[in-house]
Amino acid sequence: MKTVNDLMTKDVEFCTLLDNVYEVALKMKELDVGAIPIVDEGKLTGMITDRDIVIRGVAEKHPGSSKVEEVMSKQIITVTPDTTARDAAELMAKYQIRRLPVTEGKKLVGIVSLGDLAIEKVTDYQAGKALTDISEHTSTDFH
Repeated sequence: MKTVNDLMTKDVEFCTLLDNVYEVALKMKELDVGAIPIVDEGKLTGMITDRDIVIRGVAEKHPGSSKVEEVMSKQIITVTPDTTARDAAELMAKYQIRRLPVTEGKKLVGIVSLGDLAIEKVTDYQAGKALTDISEHTSTDFH
């Protein structure tokens, strides 16, 4: 069975606690992604999504110069590189998330997305179920 290590993106772009919300949004635009991990001193401390920027940033009238800590999600669901693809898909379905940071200890070593799992035949059912569950429910504060 495939593991997250076989499927994950290993060269992950990230921002730090020194970046502001505007800088994160620019990086999202530049990379054409909807989520950026936040790393502090080599450790994963949060995730910020385009939805976080809209809901916790713009809708709450925080300027683009706001610290990422004000809008990022701090409760992060992560997996390790040796997590099976099936287990990763089940976590995505359970917590209604599309991307899972991959960590060793607290160090960010990759990210696996629902799309990464969907291309694997062994996890087609789980990835499809995860996508269905994510689409049917409102988002949580977990990322």
